[in-house]
Order: sequence, then C-alpha cells, then structure tokens
Amino acid sequence: FMVLLVVFVINQCGSPLDPTVDVLGLPDGVKLVFLDIGLGMIIFTCILGQLTTQVNASHCMIDFINNYFALFTLYTAMAVEFSGVMHSSYLIQNILSVASGKPIQSNEEPKSGFTFVFFWARVLMSLAILGFCLAVTLSALFNGQTMMAVKYPNVPNGVSVFLFFFFMAIVGMLEGMQIAFFAVAKLPAEERGTSFFGRKTCDLLFKGNGENLPGFMIGRQLTVVFSFFLVASITGLNITPGEGENIFGISDGAQAFLNYGFHGAVITTILASITWQLAASAFPMAFLNNPVTYILLCIALFLEFTGLCAGAWVLARVEKKVQGLQYDEVYVGT
Repeated sequence: FMVLLVVFVINQCGSPLDPTVDVLGLPDGVKLVFLDIGLGMIIFTCILGQLTTQVNASHCMIDFINNYFALFTLYTAMAVEFSGVMHSSYLIQNILSVASGKPIQSNEEPKSGFTFVFFWARVLMSLAILGFCLAVTLSALFNGQTMMAVKYPNVPNGVSVFLFFFFMAIVGMLEGMQIAFFAVAKLPAEERGTSFFGRKTCDLLFKGNGENLPGFMIGRQLTVVFSFFLVASITGLNITPGEGENIFGISDGAQAFLNYGFHGAVITTILASITWQLAASAFPMAFLNNPVTYILLCIALFLEFTGLCAGAWVLARVEKKVQGLQYDEVYVGT
C-alpha cells in the first residue's frame, strides 16, 4: 500500500496540468510520449525508485536494513497493517483458502474473544473503505472529474472506466505471475505446465539455466510501474476543493485528502495486487496455463531486451560505492 500511495503522489506531483504548455521546445509527439503518457516519469521512478535499490538489496540485505530509515519504514508498514485499512485482504485470503482446500499456514494462535472481534471489525471497516473508494472512482470517471479528462479530453468517460479495469487486470496478472513462477520454479520440468500455453510459458521462462526469470522481473517491474501511473492518472481526481464540486458533498479537507490519490491506492493494492497474489499462490497452475500469461511474459522480456532500465545497474554500482554497502557474505560467510 505504501509503495502504491507514493507512486500515486508522484503522479500528482509530476503530471502536466496543461498538455499544450511548451517544454524545452520539444515536438508535440515527444511531449505526448514522455509527459502526457508519462514515459519519462515512469522510467525515472522505475530506475531510481525501485530497480537500483532492489539490485543492491538482493546482495547486500544486511547493510540495506541496518539503518534507522529501514526501521522507520517497518514500523510505518506495521502501523498501516494494524489500522485495518487493508484487512479486507484477509477475507479474500480465507475465501481462496476454502476454495483451494489449502489451509492457511500461520504461527499465530487462533483468534478468540476481543482479538477475534477486533480483527473482523477491521475487516468490515476495510470493506466499507474499499466500497467508498470504488464509489468515488467510478462516480468521478462517469462524470469526467478525473485527470483523464485533462490529459485525454477526447477519451469518452465510458472508455476511461474500461481502461481502469483493464489496467487493473494487467497489474493483477503481473503480480500473480511473479508468485506463480516462483511457486513452480522448483518443480520438475514435466510438472510445470499442463496445457499448451502452460508448457510454452515454462519453456520460455526457464530456458537454459533460467536466465529469462530475472529478465522477466525487470520487464515486469517496468510494465507494473507503467500500469500504476496509468491507473493513477485514471483515478486521480480533478476537483478543486472550495468550488462546490466536492464528490458526494464531502468537506474540503476530505476532498483535498482524496486528491492525493488515497482512494486509487486502496483499490489498486487490494483488488489489483494482493487479491491476485493470493489467487496465484492458491492456483499457480491456472495462471501458468492462461494464454495471457504467455503474452505478458513475452512483453516483459522484450521491454528488458530494449535496455530501457539498464541504467539501474550503473546507478546501483554508484549507490553501493557511495554508501559503502558490503555483500552479505562479508558478515555471514558463504
């Protein structure tokens, strides 16, 4: 949720308010790609905000968490979880556990008494928040009160609604694919795919020594960030507080808060990320056998092949040098 909220706020900070404004004398076509569609901000966020740190964190985990900011991030994430905003995800987890026949593995004691009531009260609160966020988003989309109406005024409101659910599904598939791929990575080759597209997906992903798996992770990251920014643009509200157009007549303070993208982050986290991850962990073969999985895998590998995010490797070396990060083997041995 925190990652998505930051992405949605970045979109608010970097989105052009007027597509007709001159920027560095760039042609309209270049401005369309880098500013209106947001390719510049997408690559900037993907490389500096995600891939660079992920490259170092994968090999320097001890140094990466050995600072107060990592501790602050952990406590903030725990506070968000405790608040119950995302607790509807646990309901989805229980439903999928029953559907798949796989019991939930947990070291926690069974909930009882006040703990039981407090947990399910937060689940109900989370469902209410999710419902309100969906109502805000759909109402704004149908009334042309989102940033889509600013960036792409020629796109009908109905098409904006379709694009909202379409890119949510793309994000969900990519999130689920990651879980499904790692779930079957250790299975024998003959057990990985049970259909034509399942076998083609596994053959492509694990070709050779599995070199396409990290390539998929990079291409997937770029595709996910691209979809995040598009969803942020679609759900971002274009309502100025104090002008009498507040959605559902809420207060100016509440409208200003929603303008940061909170509602979009809640919807995307629950419906386009966590739900699909839980579904993939319960039914990994269903994801592998889906032809859409094979198509998205090819797209992700192509994006990695283009080298759009190759700069992350260079920046990771610079960051490692500046921060003095050491490999984990320095502390724990081989």
